Amino acid sequence: MVSKIRVLLGMLVLLALAIGAIALLAAVKADAVWFTIVPIGILLFSVVAQSLGWFDKKAGN
Repeated sequence: MVSKIRVLLGMLVLLALAIGAIALLAAVKADAVWFTIVPIGILLFSVVAQSLGWFDKKAGN
């Protein structure tokens, strides 16, 4: 069973990473397409990670 708090914290960290990526892209004046691809890719990665069970507690922990 996955702790809801653990999943929430993991998702918040990845959301902060996506927002940081947007700030970095703005700082380097990247093309507009990157403002769509990079944050969506990070958030999509978080959904895949959760579905693969990467937020699950391992046995014995």
